Amino acid sequence: MGKLPAVGLFVLVFALANQADAQIKAVEEFPVRPLRLIVPFPPGGGNDTLARIVGQRMSETVGQQIVVDNRGGAGGVIGATIAAGSAPDGYTLFLGSLGNLAHNPALKADLPYRPSRDFAPISLLATSSFLLAVHPTVAAKSVRELIALAKASPGKLNYASAGTGSSLHMTAELFKHATGTDIVHVPYKGTGPAITDLISGRVQLIFSTMPPVLPHVKSGKLRALGVTSANRAAAAPEVPTVAEAGVAGFDVSNWQGVLAPAKISAAILARLNRAVLATLKLPGMNEALAAQGLESAGGSSAQFATLIKNEIAKYTQVVKAAGIKVD
Repeated sequence: MGKLPAVGLFVLVFALANQADAQIKAVEEFPVRPLRLIVPFPPGGGNDTLARIVGQRMSETVGQQIVVDNRGGAGGVIGATIAAGSAPDGYTLFLGSLGNLAHNPALKADLPYRPSRDFAPISLLATSSFLLAVHPTVAAKSVRELIALAKASPGKLNYASAGTGSSLHMTAELFKHATGTDIVHVPYKGTGPAITDLISGRVQLIFSTMPPVLPHVKSGKLRALGVTSANRAAAAPEVPTVAEAGVAGFDVSNWQGVLAPAKISAAILARLNRAVLATLKLPGMNEALAAQGLESAGGSSAQFATLIKNEIAKYTQVVKAAGIKVD
């Protein structure tokens, strides 16, 4: 191959310089139009509510509207796949969670997206605890007593979940593994039907997110035994942690965060991280999250990436130990 003529070389260098200048300008001016935040669940659920709270306030910190785009279906797989395949220019964001970033990869070998390959974590948004609640007829007033009851009568206690592979199912299986108990899984099509049957006494216990179960605890229809996080939950400070109640080291939290498609520029990723952290510090944000049973999180992109990696490893072990399979 011959050498480029001097004029051709000049044109090439000039073109590359213009391209570099355009990229720098795009980063400096970002964002110049509204951003899309893909939520992989239908409107009205907890993830959608969080996205709208954060999206509305983040519009203030980035100076552009954040448009929530609900792409529900297949347990979050459809929305995650759409987000993963979007342009990595910072204008498409993804609301990721424990379910679609850790449970799905642990459960499904043929998943069309992989968190480490297809996403660039921006920041963790919020965390929350699962609440262990039992029907009042269960003869256990504490986690220790529940464990003793389960060991005395293996296979006699039933726990409800929102479906096979759901966060409620996985949390209960972690508890079983940590305590060496035999409690039978009864899957439902959603948290609502599961709690309805728990209140009626058809099943005996549940590991649930806070908002749907806490009102029933306060009314006396259910009894709270423990929260699964390392620290007590702000929404129910009187309830001990499962670790405090005798299961040393038990720490399971639900969480949500914001990600971008992989290959996004480091400069725009850093700018988005600063915007998220600034949003979480806005007046009223802590209160808005607390009303949903959530606690503000934040942190760096690297910290969020490490969390995702560790959670996938943890739940891969749970799936293997429990022999969990999904269709």
